[in-house]
Amino acid sequence: MALNFDQLREMVTGDVVAIRGVATLEPAGGPGDKIFPPTHAVDDRDKNPGAKYAFETRRINGQDVTCVLIDSVQSQANRMEEALQSLWEEKKIALPVITTDFSEVAPEVGKVTSLTAPHRIADALLRDSVFRKDETSEPQLFRLSGIGKSFADASPKNATPLFKVCPTGLVFGLWDSTGPRGGLGAKFQRALVSEIVGINAVPGSRTESRIDPLNILKKAADIYEAEGDDAWTTDPAKAKKNDKGDAIKFGKEGKPSELNHGNVTPRIDDIAGGVTVDEAKHTVVLSLASLRRLGFGVGAEEARTVLAALGLLAVLASESRGHDLRSRCLLVPKVGAALKLEAVARDGSTTPVDLDLAGAIALYNEAVQKLPNDVRFEKPAGEALAVLKPSPKLAELVRKSRELAVAEADVGEE
Repeated sequence: MALNFDQLREMVTGDVVAIRGVATLEPAGGPGDKIFPPTHAVDDRDKNPGAKYAFETRRINGQDVTCVLIDSVQSQANRMEEALQSLWEEKKIALPVITTDFSEVAPEVGKVTSLTAPHRIADALLRDSVFRKDETSEPQLFRLSGIGKSFADASPKNATPLFKVCPTGLVFGLWDSTGPRGGLGAKFQRALVSEIVGINAVPGSRTESRIDPLNILKKAADIYEAEGDDAWTTDPAKAKKNDKGDAIKFGKEGKPSELNHGNVTPRIDDIAGGVTVDEAKHTVVLSLASLRRLGFGVGAEEARTVLAALGLLAVLASESRGHDLRSRCLLVPKVGAALKLEAVARDGSTTPVDLDLAGAIALYNEAVQKLPNDVRFEKPAGEALAVLKPSPKLAELVRKSRELAVAEADVGEE
């Protein structure tokens, strides 16, 4: 039978240390197909194959095996929070969410919420936004509002203030490092971790080339920044001039390639050319031991049960979306090796946990309904706890940043 509320509550209050899950994945193209892990900044002088990927040696079945990080704990957390936001927007779950509307200064971004901001409710985007309690009240910085102040003094011994405004901070971790207390601000470890790692990874190579149908040659002409509405010109007389009266070249070299004209010489990239792996391991661990360390004045068992249900829901909601992680990195479960959950007791014994997404939604909603008044969520499903707008200084910072980005793109800077 599917996991129910009483069973989950017994796990949270009993001797279950964690609920974990493992899945074995492979490229959607089949075994041996190349996948592309995330790239990381490295010393440009490091030309070792695969240097931009996070390789490491792991001990598997008594052997040292070269592995590569395919999706990090932080990236997995972001994917799970996005999945939770979709459920919240569809009004399938009640969850405290703070939202900031950037539509006026960044229409393509729209709204940023405490589920999508990198540092959750403690993120600078929310900190530097303003909140109005109602139409007649004066706007005030979010961190000066009642909600903004409420979680400033939260701690593992007193988690209630954060639970009521951002319970995901207790599941995925949170550090209020830019709040009024600086580095001494509220800090909570992750109770839920998830990552995907490629096993027995071998770096590959990638080829790059482009054939221009018109075969525009690099030496065909010098390209200049144009006056007026034209982006560029080959006529120095029509070009913008510098202080010395010289025509300003377009981009770095003033060549047709700056305009994406001409051929790209075929070349091999052996630094970020993808990898092949025997398989990919997706590992998930929800620490009930961590949740038990959180203190609540009233309704401790109910609050911890909600957090456990929220963690399970996040895992299954994200997993139901599949593992299309980035371009050329779509993973699927091997036959018979999809994610399976199990509860791990203090003595190491395990018990299978039967739960699907529909069951996880129902389990979470039941747990929320059983919260006592002192820790109950204020808003119903799909309704934001607070709606913010960027402060004038934050809006101006966004505008100036975008103007600079456009200007740099016009001259071909990176």
